[in-house]
Amino acid sequence: MNDRIRVPEVRLVGPNGEQVGIVSIHDALKLAQESDLDLVEVAATARPPVCKLMDYGKFKYESAMKAREARRNQAHTIIKEIKLRPKIDPHDYETKKGHVVRFLKAGDKVKVTIMFRGREQSRPELGFRLLQRLAEDVTELGFVESQPKQDGRNMIMVIGPHKKKAEAKAEKAAAKAGHSDIDTDDDLAIDPVAVEE
Repeated sequence: MNDRIRVPEVRLVGPNGEQVGIVSIHDALKLAQESDLDLVEVAATARPPVCKLMDYGKFKYESAMKAREARRNQAHTIIKEIKLRPKIDPHDYETKKGHVVRFLKAGDKVKVTIMFRGREQSRPELGFRLLQRLAEDVTELGFVESQPKQDGRNMIMVIGPHKKKAEAKAEKAAAKAGHSDIDTDDDLAIDPVAVEE
């Protein structure tokens, strides 16, 4: 930037992106001072280096704001975990399935773990069938990202959502906005004259 640029000549770009051409560093610095802007090197590897006339403080601020906005819009994929037993009660299964459905609707991945105890380890097909059943039950919301595999005393399967986290957030916000359109209490006020009749 400015006096730190140590080359005899530069390819100069004006403040609005117009090409000025190849000028000496002294002329470029002079132009920058006259227009009350900074001379900033934007492509150091080019021959000659490309420099632009700009307000460096404003440029730094705007790029920081863009980076912050990009981070805010970036969706963080979270892996939720549900643990089951091979001989799970039907009601408990429905409850756990409800959790999986909720996680997938929110755009999160779900790691489903079947925990085997004692002799159950000799019957891995029970766990495999349970995982297959769960995958079929939530097929409209998610897909099997990694097939069931035995991992010591556990069997693990990962289900990924069909819609991304950002889409799920947008749908949730739209649904919330839709509920605020419901009639308020003022619209439901009772006319006292009508009641007396």
